Amino acid sequence: MALEKSASPTVLIVDDEPLIRWALVETLVRHGCTAVEAGSANEAIEQLARGLMPDVILLDYRLPGSLGLTLLETLKQLVPSAAVIMMTAFAAPTLQADALRLGAYRLVIKPLDMSDVSPLVQEAYEARL
Repeated sequence: MALEKSASPTVLIVDDEPLIRWALVETLVRHGCTAVEAGSANEAIEQLARGLMPDVILLDYRLPGSLGLTLLETLKQLVPSAAVIMMTAFAAPTLQADALRLGAYRLVIKPLDMSDVSPLVQEAYEARL
């Protein structure tokens, strides 16, 4: 399904590294997305409690005080229609299978190639429609 030009996904970026969040926001906004950032699991949940309904969530696997798969489950319960793309620099053999089983759209390995981010977000956005 092709997206209309006016379609603009809202993306929640959950990562504890400010530079990574900044790079993702800059990349996604430049490609027409609305990008909202959260530096922790609590901030992400607070954004949702305030009414944010993201189409796509970019979720870091390792966040201080939170296990990525537990947060993935919580986010999928709060926003079941959101496509969640998990990001990790610490890929374990079972992580991808576990993430997909719990509802992630895809697991990507850091460091991210910023030229791949927008097409991946668009793909995830279209897949959820």
